[in-house]
Amino acid sequence: MTLRTLRDASARPLTALTAVLLTAGLLAGCSSTDEPATDATTSTASEETSAPADDATDEATDDESGDAEDAPELSYDGRTGTTALDLLLEADPSAQVTGEGENAFVTAIDGVVADPDSEFWALYVNGEMATVGAGSLETKDGDEITWKLETFTS
Repeated sequence: MTLRTLRDASARPLTALTAVLLTAGLLAGCSSTDEPATDATTSTASEETSAPADDATDEATDDESGDAEDAPELSYDGRTGTTALDLLLEADPSAQVTGEGENAFVTAIDGVVADPDSEFWALYVNGEMATVGAGSLETKDGDEITWKLETFTS
């Protein structure tokens, strides 16, 4: 047995162990769960401010940092034939949006800017997270539309 053969033989178990650990890590990181988000990411601010529109309630603070611990939110009623994005811009004309239509992405509501590295404005309809974007979501009379500042989960 030569030194080269001995070195190759001792590297095989280490290579196999590394491959197994890497595969396990990738599978664990890619797995999805059907568990709902924790209450910590969806709690609301305790202080309400005046509503920006007749039927809208706004619980966002004046904090410009988008601190998710305050978890601000904005709620308003749906209106048949109007998108959630159009209603948001009626309720808060200062809301910041990138893109338009089905590609619209809300970045700030009531002056609270979501930190792009850790936060986002989530759209809920009747308590359920929307499955389409605000520019595509046609609301109906009686819908309860809510925007919540949430943090990414990993």
